Amino acid sequence: MKFLDLAFRLGVVFAIFGFLWGILNFFLRLLRASAPKTIVEEYVLKFFQYFFLVNVTFLFCVQKNDASILMPQELILAGLILILYFTGKLQNSQNRLMLFQLSGTSMPPFKSLFNLRGEIIVITLTMIYFVALLFYPAYASNPISNWFYESILDIETTPVFGFIFKIIGFFVLLGILSKLVNGLAFLITGAPLITVNRQFKRTSKDENKEDRFDDFEELN
Repeated sequence: MKFLDLAFRLGVVFAIFGFLWGILNFFLRLLRASAPKTIVEEYVLKFFQYFFLVNVTFLFCVQKNDASILMPQELILAGLILILYFTGKLQNSQNRLMLFQLSGTSMPPFKSLFNLRGEIIVITLTMIYFVALLFYPAYASNPISNWFYESILDIETTPVFGFIFKIIGFFVLLGILSKLVNGLAFLITGAPLITVNRQFKRTSKDENKEDRFDDFEELN
């Protein structure tokens, strides 16, 4: 139950943080104008995004009644939730890329900046940083992280927006639970319960079969 409570709480935090980061990213795009973004720039930004999200997550776990209290059990659960959340975002990026690839010419031109190695490096570095915060918690507090933390608290306590983000946080919780269930199923059976990749592969094979069948009909 404590895991569910913390996962829901952090789900709301992740949702509001994503909203705030989206606003900042929008202004960055305006500054860039029409200049294309490189893979290096993409993952440098993602590293800072995850870096500050780790800081904010840590602050939400240690700030209790205006005092900083290290709670090892809660921090371990928070680390697990972060890993599941980052893994979910990685899988979503993979699935989105596969969707565009399978769509073929029916979709507008799409250039993906997704790089699996870059994703893994960013997630690994940020999780190492999270572990380091257990020994050096003061580093989690900096002007930018504190601004995110206070802004999230302000938005969360706003009646309308707070309610909306709690709904979004609930769906984030469901995503985290699905990743956890899939992980446990993989450890037990060697295969996840839900896999989108296989569905994509089956769809691709079915489309190829339909194409061959259509060609046969035209010959007749």
